[in-house]
Amino acid sequence: DRVNDFFAAKPLTFKLDAAKSLRAVVRGLVQMAEKRQSQNRGSTIVGTILQHLVGAKLSLILPVVPSMHGAAVADAVSDRDGDFILEDVVIHVTSAPGEAVIRKCGRNIDDGKRPILITTYKRVPVAEGLAESAGIGERIDIFDIEQFIASNLYELGNFGQIGRKDTARKLIEEYNRIVETYETDPSLR
Repeated sequence: DRVNDFFAAKPLTFKLDAAKSLRAVVRGLVQMAEKRQSQNRGSTIVGTILQHLVGAKLSLILPVVPSMHGAAVADAVSDRDGDFILEDVVIHVTSAPGEAVIRKCGRNIDDGKRPILITTYKRVPVAEGLAESAGIGERIDIFDIEQFIASNLYELGNFGQIGRKDTARKLIEEYNRIVETYETDPSLR
């Protein structure tokens, strides 16, 4: 039964491989999620993982933990301004950027806020094209999750090997804490 297979899935693996770049390590995690999602049609595994990785990263760098929520509560279809709101910055996290999230970014700009959109490496050109078409291409920052996470692993780890490993461990611990708190699927750990 597909439902039981879904919940029996093994946790994801995040392994710092010294032979790979940090971006490649994050990309590997996203690819694992994409594979699992392709086997479970209708699931939102990739978007969930992206959102909680961003939440974990923000928890590591900010003195006050940002408001969190389950990934199924997509900001594109809710009344929220975005997934994370930090003063005048609104962060949107999506594995499938579309016109709805770009419209929401436009509303953020109209409200005097600075939108950031975080997506997968493959989807950055899509998001950029949609933003350009909407006339906000130069008013929205669009990042891929790989660079967004990898740059902080370097910075928070003070660019040292031990620091990177320690920061990656803290990131995954915080990610797992978020998943345990807000998600019902333990295989997302």
